[in-house]
Amino acid sequence: MTDSILSERRGAVAWLTLNRPQVHNAFDDGLIAALTEALAAADADPAVRCVVLSGSGSTFSAGADLNWMRGMAGASEQENREDSLRLARLMRSLQFLSKPTIARVNGAAYGGGVGLVACCDIAIGVDGAKFALSEVKLGLVPAVISPYVIAAIGLREARRLFVTGEVFDAAEARRIGLLHAVVSGSELGEAIERQLHFLAKAGPLAQREAKQLALRIGGVDVAAAERIDDANAELIARLRVSPEGQHGLGAFLDKRAPAWVGQAT
Repeated sequence: MTDSILSERRGAVAWLTLNRPQVHNAFDDGLIAALTEALAAADADPAVRCVVLSGSGSTFSAGADLNWMRGMAGASEQENREDSLRLARLMRSLQFLSKPTIARVNGAAYGGGVGLVACCDIAIGVDGAKFALSEVKLGLVPAVISPYVIAAIGLREARRLFVTGEVFDAAEARRIGLLHAVVSGSELGEAIERQLHFLAKAGPLAQREAKQLALRIGGVDVAAAERIDDANAELIARLRVSPEGQHGLGAFLDKRAPAWVGQAT
C-alpha cells in the first residue's frame, strides 16, 4: 500500500485513512489507485467485517488535488475521460462494497470527498466540518459523484447544491441526509465505536444481503452504475476541455475570479 492511504486492521475492522494531510487529503492518481486497491483487499478478506474510512489531520478530503487538476486542464478529452473513469471505479467500489462501510468525517469534505461520504452506508461527522459541491464555480459539474450524492441527499437538495456550489455546515449535511449524525470532535471516536458495536452483533451474510437488498429496492445496481459512469465520464471530459471549463480551471489555478462572477446578480 502506498503512503497516500494508511490501512490498519483493528480486529475485524479495516481502517482506511486518506493520508495526504499536506494537501488536505486531496485526490490525485496515486490516492485514487491506492484507495481502490485497499477497498478491493478489504472486500476480499473474509476476516474483515467492516470498513471505516477517514482522513489524516483536520480534513476528510478537499476533493481534487491542484497539481492533478492542472494536469487534467492540459490533457485531451480522451485522457480526461479515462481519468474520470478511474475515479468512477473508486466510487462504485465503495458504494457496492459487500461489507458495511462507515465514513468517519473528521473535517471538511469538498467535491469528491462528498462523494466518498455519500457512498458509505453510515456517515458520522464532526460539528465543525464544512461541505461543498463547488464544481460549477470552475465551469464544471460533479458528474462522477452525482449518482451517489443524489441517492444520499435526494434530487431536490442535489439540484440546489449542484447549481449554487455553496458551502454548507455539518448541521445542514445532517438535515439533508449526507450525515447520519453530528458530534463534537471529542465524541467522534465514541460515536464510531457505537456503530461498530451494533454492526458486530449482526450476521455477516445477512448484512451483505441486507445492503444489497436496500440498493436493489432503491433501483441501484452495478450494471446501471457502470452505464451511468461511462456517460458521466464523457460529460466531465467534454466540459473540462470546453472554453468555459478551460477558463474556469485557469481562473481557479491562477487564484482569480472567472469572467462570469457577478453576472447573475
